[in-house]
Amino acid sequence: MNGTTAPSPWLPTAPCTPGRCAAHPDPDPCHRALAAGTALASVRLAAGIGAVLLGVLCLPAAGLLPAPARLALVRYWVRAVVRAFGVRVRFEGAAAAGGPLLVVANHVSWLDIPLLAAVLPGRMVAKAEVRRWPVLGTLAALGGTLFIDRDRLRALPGTVRAMAAVLAGGGRVIVFPEGSTWCGRAGGRFRPAAFQAALDSGADVQPVRIDYRPTAAAAYVGDDPLGASLWRLAATRGVTADVRILDPIPGRRHPDRRSLAAAAQRAVAGAAVSPHAVPPRVVPPRVLPPRVVAQRSGAQRAVASDSANRSCSSVHQRARSSPASASSSRTPA
Repeated sequence: MNGTTAPSPWLPTAPCTPGRCAAHPDPDPCHRALAAGTALASVRLAAGIGAVLLGVLCLPAAGLLPAPARLALVRYWVRAVVRAFGVRVRFEGAAAAGGPLLVVANHVSWLDIPLLAAVLPGRMVAKAEVRRWPVLGTLAALGGTLFIDRDRLRALPGTVRAMAAVLAGGGRVIVFPEGSTWCGRAGGRFRPAAFQAALDSGADVQPVRIDYRPTAAAAYVGDDPLGASLWRLAATRGVTADVRILDPIPGRRHPDRRSLAAAAQRAVAGAAVSPHAVPPRVVPPRVLPPRVVAQRSGAQRAVASDSANRSCSSVHQRARSSPASASSSRTPA
């Protein structure tokens, strides 16, 4: 989850702070969020917390269900929690069918966890402090979270062996290899330790890219209190989460964990969603008479010839004026 002051030199930390990142206005006027009224924000906050508590109450009964039904219930529940806070989600891509997977993603918010659980349920890896959180710590433990003591470097190999055992048994392990939350405008280096588990078990790596618009509403960084983050999210209109499931990376193609971590980092960084991207407007084609088509074809050849003689700056400026294309997506209920 969110990073704090590092008690040891090896502990991953991010320079992002609530004052500089979470409270920073979104620079894109096309996706500038509107502040929700106090009444609406209060309703969202109550609905979100209520959805979480409902899941806690249903845990004993859910444990009696068959695995497929239990996973389906978890997916519905986490999507309901995210939607209760007013967040619209767009998923793109699909995970590899069958087989163990080490799921790795960039880390921006506590929202990352339910979003990944909605499409790629598996054993989460979290810092040991999460176990002591009220309600959420109990949920994490019951969900099979693998806790890592980040203050003890000697405990890391044991955590990696536990991850490899889950993967060797055909399961999924979800990890945020940046080691801390970042604001979303910047990201950290993928630490290679977790990728050793994929090499030891022969599992593929499933990279995932998560983006929020506006990023300030969802960012959970530094010493930002969880209550403040919940209220900021509930009090912001138009928050959208884009979750892109990228092509899996076969671990066997990389000689060591550092090479595998670098490949996953490049894949996630290269899939960043531009904050200026808007869905293209689809205009139905018109059927024109042959004479009009011939006239327009001649005009287009003339324009193309003229564009080839223009300076690069004029062509680039014209290209930037057109709306960026957006990928296909779906929004869960």
